[in-house]
Formats: sequence, structure tokens, C-alpha cells
Amino acid sequence: MSNTTLTPGIQPERLPGDHLEQNFQDLHAPLMAHEAHVAADRCYFCHDAPCMTACPTSIDIPLFIRQIMTGTPEAAAKTILEQNILGGMCARVCPTETLCEEVCVRETAEGQPVEIGRLQRYATDKLMARNSHPFVRAAETGKRVAVVGAGPAGLACAHRLAMKGHDVVMYDARPKAGGLNEFGIAAYKSTEDFAAREVAWLLGIGGITVETGKALGSGLSLEQLQSDFDAVFLGIGLAGVNALSVAGEDKGGVVDAVSFIADLRQADDLTKLPVGRNVVVIGGGMTAIDAAVQSRLLGAESVTLAYRRGLDRMGASQFEQDLAASKGVRIMTNVMPVAVHGNGAVAEVELEYTRDEDGRLVGTGETFRLAADQVFKAIGQTLQGAPEGLEITRGKIVVTGDGRTALPGVWAGGDCALGGEDLTVTAVAEGRDAAEDIHKALMG
Repeated sequence: MSNTTLTPGIQPERLPGDHLEQNFQDLHAPLMAHEAHVAADRCYFCHDAPCMTACPTSIDIPLFIRQIMTGTPEAAAKTILEQNILGGMCARVCPTETLCEEVCVRETAEGQPVEIGRLQRYATDKLMARNSHPFVRAAETGKRVAVVGAGPAGLACAHRLAMKGHDVVMYDARPKAGGLNEFGIAAYKSTEDFAAREVAWLLGIGGITVETGKALGSGLSLEQLQSDFDAVFLGIGLAGVNALSVAGEDKGGVVDAVSFIADLRQADDLTKLPVGRNVVVIGGGMTAIDAAVQSRLLGAESVTLAYRRGLDRMGASQFEQDLAASKGVRIMTNVMPVAVHGNGAVAEVELEYTRDEDGRLVGTGETFRLAADQVFKAIGQTLQGAPEGLEITRGKIVVTGDGRTALPGVWAGGDCALGGEDLTVTAVAEGRDAAEDIHKALMG
């Protein structure tokens, strides 16, 4: 956040350390054993299991809940991890309220679903606390696979390939593996360095080497990887950030929300992290909510989230919207930025009211200004550094089947690939399925 720290209105230590520690505690407290048993007892174990159908990784939810009920949470964890090796993180960040829990029969009948996410966390935490790995590598195949990107898709792909007996070298541009789980998730969703601990646990399968500080075009060539390895998987995510494309966007204090969240996640001392007094977040997705809520938790006096369409079109779930409101974030809809004003540093954001007109978003011509000394851009991310030869549509890599790209021997998955929602759980599913397809291709 290079143009933030020197901006006069953006200061560290807006709250004392003990307040910040309280503010950034675990969003959902883990279940105790007796709480988990009570929660599991509410499951009807439906024969058609709509929750399982709604899960992008197809976890056998009724089975793992029954295993918790019978006092075998480690067995429940293995049921989860067989389908979703990052089940611990997904239990923390997955929008279960719009996936498995939304279709739960208890939700339909009573408006109170089985707490599937918290039960999943209970089981996976129990197993990880044993510091053992539940899977064993198959005999070595002699095949080598390069995985570019150590985020959820890359990690899931690498683990499944290693389990099949292949040797995997995983590359990542950042100094740590984990991708968005490490750098892009709100701090109150992943406490106590869980993302890093989960990566270390996952690597316990063996057969995976991690090399950080390397990206395509910067230390890595796809052509060379194709030559050196039997297959390549691209899980490179979306590193670029969309611009507001308005006058004054280059003023001090206008930064992308992704960088702000990454800085917060890597901060050793939150009192040293500067935040504005009046913050405006532009966007309506999960990243926008995370930036807005965490600004408030850091001590911003006023935080406004400005979204160009209506509440019903926001990418953030109703739960996330309610969370933001509960923390004092003001959500303004049907407004879009038209200019950033200030003398060198942002002082105000000018917004225009919008309306839908025959399915098109148009400005009404009526504008107003909000005081702001910090503005976060959270209007989507873009693919960067895609090698030649890949087919790109709508800013993403086109894939067929289980992640096959237009280049022979190259697969892709996660946020960088076309199709599916940009969710951790979806990325895990795509990485896992690509690994299965790679294995079939390599073994004939």
C-alpha cells in the first residue's frame, strides 16, 4: 500500500492493542465436543442429501455427521478430506449459508439449518491436532508434474497427484504458499496462523517440493516447464486488480482492497497497520466486505461500502452483508464512482446514483460526495501473465473437461480458469479433478 502510509488521514494505532485483539477474534468459535454432538443430532440423514449435491466438492455430509455422532470425529475428517483436502479452511471461509446449509431440510422446515460448516471444522480440527496425515502415497510412478500457483487449486492438485505416486514441484510468486487462504481471507476468518498450518499439514503426504518467489514470466517459462515435466497445472489465480477508471484514481490513499487485506494478514502487530478515519470501499463482493469490516475493526470511524447495483445483485452473501452492517459499515447501493477529489491525497469521493434500464446500468446524472481519506478498490480481479497459446475468454483461461487447456499437457483450475464460482471450495474441486485427469493421462 505504497500510496497509503504517507497520507495524512491514514494513521496507525487508532485502537489499542487489546481492543484489536478482541476485534479480530475467531468469527465463529469452534464447537466443544458436547456442542458438536447436539448439532450433529439435528441431521435427518436425508437419503437424497441435498446438502451433498450443493457442495462443490461433493463431501458425503450425512456420513461425516453420523461419524461425529458415533464419537469418531477423526473418521469424519477423513470422509471430508477424501473429497476436500482443504476441508479445514473451507469450514471457516466457505459461504455455507448459500451452499449446503441453504438447502438443508432443517433450513427449509425451521429456518435453522444443521451447522454443517462448524461440524466440518470440529472434525478436521480434531484430526489435524493429532499432527498425522490420513493418506499414504501410492508407489512412485516416476512421473513429474509442475504446479504453478500454491493457492487452493494448486494445493489440492498437488496433494492428489502426490497421493497417486507422482512427484510434484509447486511454484508460487509469493514468499509463502497458500494463495488467497494465506493472503486474501479476512483475518477473523482464519486465526492462529491456520492457513500456514494447514499447508504444512497437507505437505505431510510427501512427494511435494515448494519453490516460492517464482512466477510465469519471472523465473518460470511455461515452455520450459512443458519440457522439464510430464504435465503442468496452472492455478495462478487472478493477480491483477480492475481499475475504477475515474479521474483522480491515482491520488494518495486510493489502493486495492486485495493489497490491504494481504498486508493485514501478514502484519505481526495490528497497531502498526494504518487505516483511514473515513473509509470508502468500492465494490459488492466478499473482498469488499472483508476490506470494509476490517477497516472498522482497525478503528476507522466511518466506513461506507458503495455498490453500483441493488442489494440483490451483490456478490457478497446475505450473511456477509449482515456482518458488515453489524460492525457499523454503511452499505450504499445503486451508486458508482465518477471522480476522486483531493489535493494530492484523496479527500472526497464523488458518486453518481444509478438505475437499471432495460437490463443496463445507467447513471441518473445526480451526484454527491463522501468525505474519504482512504478508498479501497474491490471491483474484481484480472488474469495476469497468461502464456501464449492459451485460449482466453472473458479474462480467464478456457478449459474443457477436468481442466484441460488448449495446450497439450497443460491443465488449469481455480480462479484463473473459466467456469464455476470464485470460491475456495470450487478451486479445491477443480484442482482435485484436474489431478485425477492428469493421472489418467500420465498412466495411459
